[in-house]
Amino acid sequence: MEDKQMSEETQDSFSRRNFIKGVIAAGAAASSAAYLFRTTTVHGQPTAAGAVERMITLNVNGQDRRVDVMRQETLGKGLRYKIGLTGTKIGCDRAECGACTVLIDDVPHYSCSVLAHRARGKKVVTIEGLADGDKLHPVQQGVVEEQGFQCAFCMPGFVMATVGYLKTNPSPTRQELAHGISGNLCRCQDYDKILTAMMRGAELMRG
Repeated sequence: MEDKQMSEETQDSFSRRNFIKGVIAAGAAASSAAYLFRTTTVHGQPTAAGAVERMITLNVNGQDRRVDVMRQETLGKGLRYKIGLTGTKIGCDRAECGACTVLIDDVPHYSCSVLAHRARGKKVVTIEGLADGDKLHPVQQGVVEEQGFQCAFCMPGFVMATVGYLKTNPSPTRQELAHGISGNLCRCQDYDKILTAMMRGAELMRG
């Protein structure tokens, strides 16, 4: 009697185990299918109302990059953690310090406050895209010559903001340039040296 009872309990245990395995396997298969087909469209429209395609193409530094980004993911985090362009620094992450500045269609933007999806169809340039091979961009060269930064965490943002500003005003006075890049902050407060380096960069660009 006891053997029969144990046999029934063992069989029941295996049945429950097989059932649980089946549920887990089915759930995994459903999740995989959802992942694989989450960007499926019908006649160019998202499959679900209000859905946002996660696999998008961004033109970064002259190259089209296919990247998987969440609906609420910022361009800055996409550049750093999905594409691997770590020159873009995430400082305050609230559009105050400017360390994450990149150019979008030649205009400086805080990448921490721009959704990655909003950058589709536009040209994004990061600090990595300024140099031409081994030849530094004039503003980068100005930084090297004048040693304009202390810790240099904020440097990429200042350089990108300066490059963007110089596209609209290639021959600024020191005061004009200071105003033009005033949206960028230096925690080391080396503003005088930074401006000297940026002015040198502007001179090299004109030359």
